[in-house]
Amino acid sequence: MDESSKVYVGLDVHKETIAIARALSGREPARLMGEIAHDVGRLVKKLQPLGDPVDVHIVYEAGPTGYGLQRKLRGLGYACEIIAPSLIPRRAGDRVKTDRRDCLRLAELSRAGELKAIWIPEPADEAIRELSRAREDAVTARTRARLQLRGFLRRHDIRYPGKTAWTKTFGRWLATLSFEAPGSQIAFTEYCLVVQACDARVERLSLALLQAIQGWRFEGVVKALCALRGIDAVSAIGLVAEIGDIARFDHPRKLMGYLGLVPSERSSHDRVNRGPITKSGNAHARRLLTEAVWCYRFKPRVGYQAQRRQEDLPESTRAIAWKAQLRLTGRYAKLHARGVTLNKVCVPVAHELAGFVWAVPRNASAHPMRAPGAAV
Repeated sequence: MDESSKVYVGLDVHKETIAIARALSGREPARLMGEIAHDVGRLVKKLQPLGDPVDVHIVYEAGPTGYGLQRKLRGLGYACEIIAPSLIPRRAGDRVKTDRRDCLRLAELSRAGELKAIWIPEPADEAIRELSRAREDAVTARTRARLQLRGFLRRHDIRYPGKTAWTKTFGRWLATLSFEAPGSQIAFTEYCLVVQACDARVERLSLALLQAIQGWRFEGVVKALCALRGIDAVSAIGLVAEIGDIARFDHPRKLMGYLGLVPSERSSHDRVNRGPITKSGNAHARRLLTEAVWCYRFKPRVGYQAQRRQEDLPESTRAIAWKAQLRLTGRYAKLHARGVTLNKVCVPVAHELAGFVWAVPRNASAHPMRAPGAAV
């Protein structure tokens, strides 16, 4: 394709409207093509005068409208990319932001090659991600319901005599409670029913998630990640669903940067000034990694559940998982011994765990898993 004849189109996409701008190759400013209703047919009519679809490069910011527009345009032959909003260059003195200005700016930055496109999942991958996030929302709702029930008990000065809450024993203890005032009894029962409904919802979604990955193209990656301590099947599915194809990162530092686990930096000449982590990229995957890190506060060991998860994995994958345990438990203990608060300890350990998350799938692809029951 001749780059001199290419047309760069910037879209500012909203639920109801789409603002369109185009920039020709060269140095001329981008021109506004108008604003239309959010309709693919009307958008295509606007794009047709620009030439063949192969000569038109379209970009728009990632947002709540999902990937539907990109897939439809791609199906019509257009090269369409979705841009990460956090990585769009911003002018320091620009204090005016409108839909029209945004699409003009996108067209010019696309022509200059200054935009970073996000990875577009396949529909099957997106379905797994939606199911994983639905379970995450269900867990959040369950936590809120449990806190409301505990708050009710605290207001009535009722304390659980056991050690661990939200077990079968705890549920049987709740069933023995009663209140003299009818209003309080009804409120208590409603709180308990909500918690039970949330438990059942999480259980259903967990089961559906485990069934949904059967035959998934990343099923082998999920099973390989389960070799790492702190990562079970559900969290491994969440990681893969959020990150996507881990093989697209040719270096672990790129995955760490994608997860926002690298320190921010403002350095000049011989002066180095590093700050907190960037927290850019996928927050869901970053949360899963930091939660997994809490398991590394214990001494290295391979328990019964870990052995079950590693049964059909190659020896090289299990060796990486054991190496990760030795390194990360030592790192956790060293930072804790220095007096670093536990929340801050989790960040550098999660940074290193991301490196092992990058390494395990690559090793698994080089050494495929053996079939269950196969001879060693």
